[in-house]
Amino acid sequence: MKKITGILITALLVASCGKDAEPIEIGPEQLYGSIDKVTEIMIHDIFSPPVASRIYAYPNIAAYEIMALNNDSYRSLAGQLRGLTAIPAPDNTKPVNYELAAVIAHMDLSRRLIFSEDRMAEYRDSLYGIWEGKNAREFNASKDYGLEVAEHIAGWMNQDNYNQTRTMPKFTVDTDDPSRWQPTPPAYMDGIEPHWDKIRPFVIDSASQFRPTPPPPFSMKEGSDFYKEVKEVYDISNEITAKGDESEEVAIAQFWDCNPYVSVTRGHLMFATKKITPGAHWIGIVKIASRSSNSDFDKTLYAYTKTSIAIADAFISCWDEKYYSNLIRPETLINEHIDDSWEPVLQTPPFPEYTSGHSVVSGAAATALTSIFGDNFAFDDDTELPYGLPVRSFSSFTQAANEAAISRMYGGIHYRVAVDVGVKQGRDLGALVVERLKMN
Repeated sequence: MKKITGILITALLVASCGKDAEPIEIGPEQLYGSIDKVTEIMIHDIFSPPVASRIYAYPNIAAYEIMALNNDSYRSLAGQLRGLTAIPAPDNTKPVNYELAAVIAHMDLSRRLIFSEDRMAEYRDSLYGIWEGKNAREFNASKDYGLEVAEHIAGWMNQDNYNQTRTMPKFTVDTDDPSRWQPTPPAYMDGIEPHWDKIRPFVIDSASQFRPTPPPPFSMKEGSDFYKEVKEVYDISNEITAKGDESEEVAIAQFWDCNPYVSVTRGHLMFATKKITPGAHWIGIVKIASRSSNSDFDKTLYAYTKTSIAIADAFISCWDEKYYSNLIRPETLINEHIDDSWEPVLQTPPFPEYTSGHSVVSGAAATALTSIFGDNFAFDDDTELPYGLPVRSFSSFTQAANEAAISRMYGGIHYRVAVDVGVKQGRDLGALVVERLKMN
């Protein structure tokens, strides 16, 4: 339960602020607003999926730690997340609004993690004006405390090796080994985030803790297990695209595409279309689940935090395997050995194939969400509406994760083994996060 009741807070504020001041009410909508704004800016700034997962995690943790300090039903993550120490205590002589301080901390850390800081600052300042106008004393006390906590979390955040990875060398393509990843059309971009395995994990012991079984041995000899994997991608792609607009599989692939940077060529012109990352899609599902279950501010923040931690560690785990196995994509092999004019339904992302990032992240996120909202939590996923894609309905988070995983095969960018093994990798990791984090 809350350590300070709402009635007592109201009484204290009225007594200390005068008749004209009113308490500042903060609910889930203010939290949704901050997270949605971060997502909007990340789309504009074009962050890669692994980096985007980091941007979600730290602000949520900062806000959660403030909330947990004022609610006995939730436990601090200090000592549970690697290197995290307890946040400073507030000045009890000041009228700190914990929900308000949590949102302020969230916005401040988010601003530090994105490129377009001015966009977040403009959004923040618009809210500051409203809150200060309602109750200047409560606002200033909450702001000071929120920024103090944000500074504490930023100090911890800056020790996670991210800055060091910015100066590490680009990934070197091995052109002598036919099994190794090669840049893919149309942009032939360098491999993204080859050193993400060096980022400090939040919960898992190491980046390699959930390293999966290897894919079948590379062989393009007809009848080999690996050749069958390649041929299956080609055959399924031809089968589902032949259905035209009636293809449910193509619709599934497009719904879960979540490629933040798709290169489009028009004559001599090349430009990008921007969308959310796979982690952002699952963060959107957190909002859907919280809203439909009428979760209060604290439970909503709990859901965002637990899920974003699982997603962040899933990316570390998946990227460790991607650059360890360094497996070539279906598009490269199909064009070279089967059909030089074939194109996948989705644009192939610029990093090695195994395992499927969508599969790992979706497995982890679904496991975290199930631990919060329960099995068989039905929901309508409208996350992709801004990108012209219709709502899809799911009977559970597990069903959604399964669909997200197989969507990568329908999209022509992953082998079946990368999908099946990847979703298990994510679920196993998610189960460990749920087991280890004692949050309530």
